[in-house]
Amino acid sequence: MKRIYQGHLAVILLLTIGTLLVMGLSSAENSSAKEGSVYYTCPMAEHADVVMDKPGKCPKCGMNLVQKKSATIKYVCPMKEDADVVMDKPGKCPKCGMKLVPKEMGK
Repeated sequence: MKRIYQGHLAVILLLTIGTLLVMGLSSAENSSAKEGSVYYTCPMAEHADVVMDKPGKCPKCGMNLVQKKSATIKYVCPMKEDADVVMDKPGKCPKCGMKLVPKEMGK
């Protein structure tokens, strides 16, 4: 009986730790750059959705984030057929449901 209790406790503990890690990564990915500010992003085009407010490593590939300056950041759909979707805040594309990615717009 004691062994079953310990097993259940271990599973609960692992699920809690996993949830906290996922929440931390998603909040780091959702950090948005404000107009006229400095932000850090992954140099890989595939990870353009990684935007942080301080230097660090990309949570997807481990590469060092690069500093960017921007007059305006907009969030766009990564699908070519939905490229007309442009939002001021991060979220999901209303057409296809994919996560919008940050894009530096003309100054």
